[in-house]
Amino acid sequence: MRPLLERYAPPLYGTVILPRLGDAATAEDVLRDTLATAVEKIGRFTWQGKSIYPWLRQIAINKVYDVHRASKRSRRLADAMAQELPSETDPEASPDAMMLAEEERRLHRARIEEALGELPARYRTAIQLRLVDELSRDECARRLEVTVGTFDVLLHRAVRAFRKKFGDRAGQDPTP
Repeated sequence: MRPLLERYAPPLYGTVILPRLGDAATAEDVLRDTLATAVEKIGRFTWQGKSIYPWLRQIAINKVYDVHRASKRSRRLADAMAQELPSETDPEASPDAMMLAEEERRLHRARIEEALGELPARYRTAIQLRLVDELSRDECARRLEVTVGTFDVLLHRAVRAFRKKFGDRAGQDPTP
């Protein structure tokens, strides 16, 4: 396996991964994840009279998509938070507004932690790994010792349960 990976790593990195990401450090991480996934799933590869490169290329593209999705989620969350609450760098934010914004952040964090605390441990772990730590689906599944398909179902159920727990408190006044 090593000679194959050494042969195909440079073209994967240079023509598939780096051009789609533009960041060398992230591209190297994606290449490493791609090769690790290939080694892990080599048993699923079926020879079709072609090179193994198209299979490796598809794994790499899926890993790139995972990075873009995670980045997009992070940006959306940061943008939503920035629009909703004044920041410390906002010159027009009054000290009162800053204090209220910080208190609101604290209350939101507390609500999130409370809702997560009411979930089963596997649900909390799935949410932590995928949405907070932003690990790939493959890595999350590996850490939970399940298949990727099982992880997808687990995450879906975990998010649904979180929404239910978090939403149950949406109408309540968070201040005692």
